[in-house]
Amino acid sequence: MDYKIPAQTRIGHVHLKVSDLQKSLAFYSDLLGFELVTMYGDQAAFISAGGYHHHIGLNTWQSKGAPPAPEYEPGLFHTAILYPERKDLAAIFKRLMDKGYPLTGASDHGVSEALYLDDPDGNGVELYWDRPRDKWPLDGQGNLTMYTRQLDVRGLLAELD
Repeated sequence: MDYKIPAQTRIGHVHLKVSDLQKSLAFYSDLLGFELVTMYGDQAAFISAGGYHHHIGLNTWQSKGAPPAPEYEPGLFHTAILYPERKDLAAIFKRLMDKGYPLTGASDHGVSEALYLDDPDGNGVELYWDRPRDKWPLDGQGNLTMYTRQLDVRGLLAELD
């Protein structure tokens, strides 16, 4: 099989089934700062960063009032939201701390630094920034060597000074 997806291909958006649209909008828009682009009645919303038509779709079409998806069954593990700069990740980290929103993890992966949390429906959310490509860890043969280590939260917050 010779086909390779073009290198410039990106994930355009994620569309989530949620149980309560207003709770989800409070999380994604009020807490994380996504802008509401449009609503489809009271059952769906499309939100974005920077005016894109939508990065995240939220709907209750098949899930209104439903419990969270089972944790140990196939499905979405997390949605990863890429911040442009380390300082931007530091700013959302401080915001989450100030609001008392619980994290489920915080890691240094060598290629990136990441914060993990759950949305109101238990969907995993990763907030991260990528280190410059020339700083990614490589082994002796030039292969990428990602890892999971404790995030230096003091160093991250120092970006805000």
